[in-house]
Amino acid sequence: MTNNEILRRIRYSFDFNDSKMIAIFGLADHQVTREQISDWLKKDDDPAYNKCSDIQLAIFLNGLINDKRGKKEGPQPDPEQRLTNNIIFRKLKIALDLKAEDVLEIMDLANLRMSKHELSAFFRRPEHKNYRDCKDQILRNFLNGVQLKYRANI
Repeated sequence: MTNNEILRRIRYSFDFNDSKMIAIFGLADHQVTREQISDWLKKDDDPAYNKCSDIQLAIFLNGLINDKRGKKEGPQPDPEQRLTNNIIFRKLKIALDLKAEDVLEIMDLANLRMSKHELSAFFRRPEHKNYRDCKDQILRNFLNGVQLKYRANI
């Protein structure tokens, strides 16, 4: 999955408009323009399409955490230079304040069944023996489940 696709799916799931997207970046102490947001959200074949970097998506996810959970005192965490699906998954889990049962319920909405042990492997440190890479299919199903759960309430 591309960073742009993830950004589009989050925007759609929570029905964020451009102003809200700009505000979320602002919560992570980063300024973006409406044009930047618009270019990131365009389809890949659009001439004005602009690739969203790992750092930009990390800043957005940090802002989303601040938006949903409240901004912590002190300096904001530095955005990751390189994002993996595991980091994106973890940041979304934190932003939405989800416990393992909540994540499994969301995965169930997307017709993907997994055990608590399988799920916890995605949130371990990479050097842990039970760590497992989060593949695009898992993240895509999680985002589909988030859309089904949160978009329905709008």
